[in-house]
Amino acid sequence: MELLATHPVKKLDLGIHGNLFGGKLLSWLDSAVAAYAMEKCHSKNMVTVSMDKCEFKKPAKEGNLVKIYAELVKLGNSSATFHVECRTFNVFRGDEIGILNTTMTFVRIDDEGQPIPISEQVKRQFNIPKNKV
Repeated sequence: MELLATHPVKKLDLGIHGNLFGGKLLSWLDSAVAAYAMEKCHSKNMVTVSMDKCEFKKPAKEGNLVKIYAELVKLGNSSATFHVECRTFNVFRGDEIGILNTTMTFVRIDDEGQPIPISEQVKRQFNIPKNKV
């Protein structure tokens, strides 16, 4: 898996229980993985189509770093699917704890929002088993 982004958890990111807002984490995820999809598919026109179940396993607290990792697991005609992991990183202990895993799918679109094929050049770069997801 590749590290896509690191975000410090600040006071403004917290809810009343002192935990990172789930919506804030999902926003960070969508932005990071969308950029990764654009990079891997050589297209600026990648949009989020789906995000599988998101179960928040552990909270992120103020002062933690949240690290977002992903890997391309499936490439379709016009879609790319990624396995995504979020982990907190404690700067004092140096350890990472998984807080969320999900699968996200993005589709390449034209200027009118219609799906279009991912280039053959991109498809040749990846040897991904069809049944990995």
